[in-house]
Amino acid sequence: MADFRALILQRHRQLKWKLFDPLEALLMILCGVCITMFTLAVFCDVVTRTIGAPWLWLQQVTTAFFAWGVFIGMAAATRRNDHFYLTEITKRMTGAPRTTIEITNRVIVLIVAVLLVWFGWKNALLDLGSYRMPSLVPLTVYTAIVPVAGVLIALFTIEQLVNGWKHGFEGPEDRDDTREPVL
Repeated sequence: MADFRALILQRHRQLKWKLFDPLEALLMILCGVCITMFTLAVFCDVVTRTIGAPWLWLQQVTTAFFAWGVFIGMAAATRRNDHFYLTEITKRMTGAPRTTIEITNRVIVLIVAVLLVWFGWKNALLDLGSYRMPSLVPLTVYTAIVPVAGVLIALFTIEQLVNGWKHGFEGPEDRDDTREPVL
C-alpha cells in the first residue's frame, strides 16, 4: 500500500485525530481525480465541437465532475482548516477571545453541514425521478454528493471542536511571525 502521508496537511495537528488521516488523503486524491477529469472532459468537448462532431454527453460528464469536485473539496477544506474558518483573524489571538470566535465559527459551519445533509438528502431523493437528456442518467448522480459532503463536514467540524476544546485552537504555526507578508 502506498504511503499517503504527504497528502495530509500537518498544520493545526492538535485539532485532528489520526483516525481520519486516510480519509483526508482519499479526499485529496478524489479532488485531483475530479479536477483532472473535469479538465479532460472540457478539453474533449472543445475539440469535438471544433471539428464539427460534438459529443453531447461530455457536458453531463463535466457537470458531474465539477459538482463532485466542489463538494469533495469543501469536505477536504474543512478537515484542513481552510476557507470556512476565520483563520486570518484568529491566528494572532489567544485565550478566551480566540476560543469564543473559533467555537462560534465551527458551530455555524456545523449548522450549515446539518442543513446540507438534510436538504441534500431530500433533494437527492427527489432527483431519482428526474433524468438528464440524452443519457437518461438520474439527477441524483449529480446531487448525491451534497449530503455526503455535509456528513463529512459535520464529522470534521466535530473533530475540531472536541480537539480544540481539549488542546486549544492555537497551534505553533499561529505564533510564527517569520513569514513574509503577502503583497
